[in-house]
Formats: sequence, C-alpha cells, structure tokens
Amino acid sequence: MNSLMPLDYGTVVASDTVRIERMLPGPIDRVWAYLTDADLRARWLAGGDMDLRPGGAVELRFDHGRLSRGDDPPPAKYSHCTQEIREYGRITAIDPPHRLAYTWNEAGDESSEVEFQLSERGEQVQLIVTHRRLADRNAMVSVASGWHAHLDVLLAQLSDQEPGGFWRNHTRLEAEYERRIPAG
Repeated sequence: MNSLMPLDYGTVVASDTVRIERMLPGPIDRVWAYLTDADLRARWLAGGDMDLRPGGAVELRFDHGRLSRGDDPPPAKYSHCTQEIREYGRITAIDPPHRLAYTWNEAGDESSEVEFQLSERGEQVQLIVTHRRLADRNAMVSVASGWHAHLDVLLAQLSDQEPGGFWRNHTRLEAEYERRIPAG
C-alpha cells in the first residue's frame, strides 16, 4: 500500500455537496500550478486548456490510463473511461493562488461545480475541494471516491513518488464511500 495514502475521507456537507481536504507539500504556487497548468494537471486529474479568468472556458481531458502504472482495468460501470473523456465548463471564481472554481460537465445532464481552496500551513498547503450541485447519492459516492483517488495521485506527484494504481484505489474507495455516505 502507498505510504502516502491519506486516511482522511471526504464528507457530505450539504444534501448535494461533498468536501475533501488534504495537506500537500508546498509551496502554494507549486500546488496552484498543478491545478491550473494543463500538463501538470494531466498527471493527476485531466489535461486541457483553462482560460484563467471569470467566465473563461475550461476543458478537461481525462486519460485515466496514464495516471498510474500496473493498474487494474476500470470496473464495468466505468468502462467508458478506457478512452479519453472530455468535459467542459466555465470558471466561476478565481483568486490566484488561493481559490479556483468552475462548472463541471457543463454540457452534460448532471452539471455541477467544483471549488479548490488553497491556504499555506507552514511548508505545507491545505487544499479543500468542494463539489456542489451533485444530482443524487450515487453521484456523491462516485465524485467523493473519484476526488479521493485523484488527490492520492496528486499527493504522490507532489511528493515525487510513484502513484498507486488509480482504478485499484478508486474501487476500494468507492466501496468505502458506499458505506460512509448515508442513503436517503
């Protein structure tokens, strides 16, 4: 098991919102770059251009197969993730290097919004990811486990370590979030 794997799980903070927090190696400008630079963001989440201004376009190009080596295939319900996936949104808030928010899957049936807040804590950076306007419990479970797995990859990248298997970790996390996020 990856020694960097944090044990802090995301939490439900509203009926349509999950939040997950991480302490990451700084400095803050480096973490900001991993959120906003397409090449760095592709190492842990998704590449794609971002027009870093309010209303600016966001393109996310997911290629989960490149996030880790020696991984399991995605579970059947995520089999569409074996190919590149593109999602689009718009910047809703930006205050470098402390806050970035944008719509998620804006063109899709289940548009939502994600917000990243960064604050310095000594040599570390506290990252708070809040994902709002989630359609239902299934979306909350999927989003919470997805962010958790992606943030584990980010922590490994920032720590100059090889990330563990993304899908292997995601599958384990999704089962745990199924238990943690209450039904109804």
